[in-house]
Amino acid sequence: MIENVLHPRILENKDWATFLFVLSFSIIAITKSVFETRFADFSKLIYSDKYINIYKDSSHLKSGFTISLFFVQVISLAFLIQLLLSHFGYASKTDWILYIQIITFLIFFILSKYLIEKIIATSFDIEEFIEQFNLQKVIYRTYIGLFLLPINVILFYYDSISRNILVCIVAIVLIINILTYLISIKNYQTLIFGKIFYFILYLCAFEIAPYYFMYYWFTKGIA
Repeated sequence: MIENVLHPRILENKDWATFLFVLSFSIIAITKSVFETRFADFSKLIYSDKYINIYKDSSHLKSGFTISLFFVQVISLAFLIQLLLSHFGYASKTDWILYIQIITFLIFFILSKYLIEKIIATSFDIEEFIEQFNLQKVIYRTYIGLFLLPINVILFYYDSISRNILVCIVAIVLIINILTYLISIKNYQTLIFGKIFYFILYLCAFEIAPYYFMYYWFTKGIA
């Protein structure tokens, strides 16, 4: 007699992720429709600096275009972090509670960093420079976030992704981030050299130290 052993089938809930992906693409579509010319210039950022030259005023940091695409960037980055944790065995990619924790931490980290930077910049009388510098970083990072969004969709719904591919994606993102820093420094080299001491202080305190402590905390937390 053959004994049949029944195993419960575990169904992973991916509806929340589908909703966020659809929401992100909808925001992109609406933004493209409302800011058609601006979005066209933004989409050419990979090979043209026209967008940077036109929208370099710091007031654009708080524009509807920047804020809406920044929201998509945060969603995309949070997915990438959760997917990395999942593929390296530290979490489940379908854990929506973990995703909420990640995206909440990202928003809190980014906003806190921005507000502290603004206070320090005002104290050192370099507010306009820091606003413009932050605008360029936001522009390039938003572009990276939009580029990562379809990649995140593939990584989320396709289970057989090589770790080497993930490592390559992270390496490319880090390299692009470094390049954007170099581009921003080149674009504002006159202002930077005029306030070189404050810039070095800003770079160490707000662009190196926070990410170092995050890395230290993360590696110690999962050890």
